Amino acid sequence: MKIYPVILSGGSGTRLWPLSRAVLPKQLLPLVTDKTMLQETALRVTSLPNRRAGDSGLAEFEVMPPLVVCGNEHRFMVAEQLREIGLPPLGILLEPVGRNTAPAVAVAAQYLLAIDPQALMLVLPADHVITDVVAFHQSIAEAALLAADGALATFGIVPTAPETGYGYIRSGAPVSPGAAACKVERFVEKPDLATAQSFLAAGNYFWNSGMFMFRAERYLSELAAFQPAMLAACEAAVRDGYRDLDFCRLEEKAFAASPSDSIDYAVMEHTAHAVVLPAAIGWSDVGSWSALWEVQQKQGDVSADGNVVRGDVYLDGVSNCLVRAECRLVAVLGVQDLVVVETDDAVLVAHKDQVQRVKQVVDHLKQAGRSEHVQHRKVYRPWGAYEGIDVGERFQVKRITVNPGGKLSLQMHHHRAEHWVVVSGTAQVTCGDKVTLLTENESTYIPIGMTHRLENPGKLPLHLIEVQSGSYLGEDDIVRLEDVYQRV
Repeated sequence: MKIYPVILSGGSGTRLWPLSRAVLPKQLLPLVTDKTMLQETALRVTSLPNRRAGDSGLAEFEVMPPLVVCGNEHRFMVAEQLREIGLPPLGILLEPVGRNTAPAVAVAAQYLLAIDPQALMLVLPADHVITDVVAFHQSIAEAALLAADGALATFGIVPTAPETGYGYIRSGAPVSPGAAACKVERFVEKPDLATAQSFLAAGNYFWNSGMFMFRAERYLSELAAFQPAMLAACEAAVRDGYRDLDFCRLEEKAFAASPSDSIDYAVMEHTAHAVVLPAAIGWSDVGSWSALWEVQQKQGDVSADGNVVRGDVYLDGVSNCLVRAECRLVAVLGVQDLVVVETDDAVLVAHKDQVQRVKQVVDHLKQAGRSEHVQHRKVYRPWGAYEGIDVGERFQVKRITVNPGGKLSLQMHHHRAEHWVVVSGTAQVTCGDKVTLLTENESTYIPIGMTHRLENPGKLPLHLIEVQSGSYLGEDDIVRLEDVYQRV
């Protein structure tokens, strides 16, 4: 039988602001290692030379390339990050709107059934940390056997502390004499501390990881019984979906009509086939800055004073802090138990036991009509990226990077002119009917209303400085006439 990893890469990751933002959420960031969380998740479940499925007791199963479900705005970053690690996905399904995990898994199940009627789905959030990969692979092997027999298996994390930030699963009787897996007795919402302590003492409660394994056909049959309207909407979204480059776009109206609900509420709390498999795999959902500090501390990425640092950081008399500098030098003196996170346009300073209040900052930014919760100054595009350097009355300056072979859309602007200076690499510039090659230290001028395009025909990244001038400099003053990425 074949195991199809389904990676759910939705969400905005507001609890890790200011690093995580709507346009660049935590699953697309390198938080723990030099790879992004999406990349780490994908690598954990594929047959790499040093992590072959057979080495983990999965000899009777074949692990397939991952199927990723993500939002439309993240599609090019997801594709690029998988390309960087040499892992072409089975497919990338684009959600036009967020509808929580139950519909996301439903459309993935529909997609897989068209490929393999016996498909086993391994459902994984893209933004979790698992440090014991060998134990994780063994858990997959055990869950696969359960799922092949018709169970809807969930991975219950063996708790190590009375955690109040996680939901819990209460286990019942073993599925068979001596088996580790047990029937699910009930799902429990995030408890208070006293209740969490009682769960830990009881010994039959597990953290709800949000990871599952089941047959695609079994999941859809259970969804038909408990959420028929959701199933109908998801069936229509896949049936009427369409290809867009390397992506599969779900039909917008059909998917938007689906009720929004989690797998737990929609299916797992109602089905008679739910089982929980205890898993001690070094798991964390990295749901806060303090959780990231704990993960890195357990991995040994910590100083003798308990500090976790990244970037250009100076510490003096500091203990048990997480300090992360993305752009500038950050100096911290004589404090303890703080989180300090510096980005290009925002700085967070919080006590570690107050980091759950970061969401209030994001809510404030939304209500104030600001943009710091949406994107960084550096904005990624399918052709590369641009970064704001300076802005003033009637002008702004950007640093632009175009990847080898990258091509911006053929476009024009009604309200601004542009001046381009090549810093390094080769630029092919279309300006009206004229096509010019520019190299280092050469420049060009694009008048207002002139049709133009920027391309990188070389094998190295193209870096240039753009100076915009005019009466209006917003990103919506772009009229795309032709675009290889099929954006509108």
